[in-house]
Amino acid sequence: RGCRGFLRRNALVLLTVSGVVAGVALGAAVRGAQLGPAQVAYLAFPGELLLRMLRMVILPLVVCSLVSGAASLDTRSLGRLGGIAIAYFLGTTLLASGLAVALGFIIVRPGAGASALNTPALGLPGALPAGKETVDSFLDLVRNLFPANLVAAAFRTYATDYKMLLRNTTSGNVTLEKIPFGTEIEGMNILGLVLFALVLGVALKKLGPEGEDLIRFFNSFNEATMVLVSWIMWYVPIGIMFLVGSKIVEMEDIVLLVTSLGKYIFASILGHFIHGGIILPLIYFAATRQNPYRFLLGLITPFATAFATCSSSATLPSMIKCIEENNGVDKRISRFILPIGATVNMDGAAIFQCMAAVFIAQLNNVDLNPGQIFTILVTATASSVGAAGVPAGGVLTIAIILEAIGLPTNDLSLILAVDWIVDRTTTVVNVEGDALGAGILNYLNEKDKKEREQELKEVTVEAVANSKSEAETSPLVTHKNPVSNTSSTADPESKESVL
Repeated sequence: RGCRGFLRRNALVLLTVSGVVAGVALGAAVRGAQLGPAQVAYLAFPGELLLRMLRMVILPLVVCSLVSGAASLDTRSLGRLGGIAIAYFLGTTLLASGLAVALGFIIVRPGAGASALNTPALGLPGALPAGKETVDSFLDLVRNLFPANLVAAAFRTYATDYKMLLRNTTSGNVTLEKIPFGTEIEGMNILGLVLFALVLGVALKKLGPEGEDLIRFFNSFNEATMVLVSWIMWYVPIGIMFLVGSKIVEMEDIVLLVTSLGKYIFASILGHFIHGGIILPLIYFAATRQNPYRFLLGLITPFATAFATCSSSATLPSMIKCIEENNGVDKRISRFILPIGATVNMDGAAIFQCMAAVFIAQLNNVDLNPGQIFTILVTATASSVGAAGVPAGGVLTIAIILEAIGLPTNDLSLILAVDWIVDRTTTVVNVEGDALGAGILNYLNEKDKKEREQELKEVTVEAVANSKSEAETSPLVTHKNPVSNTSSTADPESKESVL
């Protein structure tokens, strides 16, 4: 009976883990069949359906959860929790960047042997991210915080592109001038939607009774979305199996990749393991004095989803569901913090990007000076905020870091070659950092609530005690009582004497 109850309670977790194992076995078995691109696409179809379903609920989940979360918290606690969340996100991302740079220098020459790679034979994408100015990247980040069109922000993101103009100089020479101009690229502008939803929630809270109907609407929409998520979760094991299997089949020569870029892969995954397995749990333990691994044990399903989909945004629905049901995190905290974390907190991406920058520098025999190292740390921390929560989203931001420290972006093809391996642990660490941050904030919120209740109880008890003591020990009362008593006892005597 106990075994049956355990299986019933953990059926989804066991099925998800089994899906990952079955996917690896399926990919290894089908690799020998020499499938063409069309057959691989058919094999990946059930996994593609999972990704489409998860992305379908991201928009209503993010907007509704943030509006209802911001509206349910009072302004004081909203500002306090928001400040702690920002400090946690920035602090952990900086720690991750520093760890990656340190490992890059400890594991000497991770790019040794990478020149043996014949990248065209591996079927890599030919087009690399175009070089982008660092200033324009940060300006785009700010622009996306304030979308000009909310409807367009649901599927388009602002990005700066460049056109080259020929100009004749006074000396008669012809020069090329790089002119920036704004474009819209495919992809949800989740950063702008997050900011708008937060501000709208605060505005509805300020409205008071007039805003309650709209708050109830967003709360109901949010709960309905979570019901959809609970249905989608039962399809996750099947989708994961075909996602993992198709990725293994797609790569033409895994052995060549691992042998040529083995040090880079090892250094990146080691950085993810140290940060996700030691540093983040230590931060959680220091803040809450609770076992972090017991907390993480309830989140195996979203971690497996993150491993298979390589998308923080796609993992968000399952993360919110599991962290509330398995770990008892307050809905107001989880639905307020997790959508923000999925957008701005990218610890795994910071490790991946810094390691890639050090790797490419060593590959080109460039000795990084302290100024360049500092630039890598700051740029990786800042650019990870704007990194898209989609597969291979971090590769695009590596180009920004390379431009900032003056390194060529041509070697990004090597990073793309192994991105499908490293991106899995990257996404797991990303969502783990979000989850532990939500756990810390939930603990601090509960502690603050208990302290306020205790203070209120003490004030009430003291008030009652004072009223009793006044009734018993007030000199006026004690002075009055004997007088009344004597008068009452004296009255019969006086009457008798009169008589």
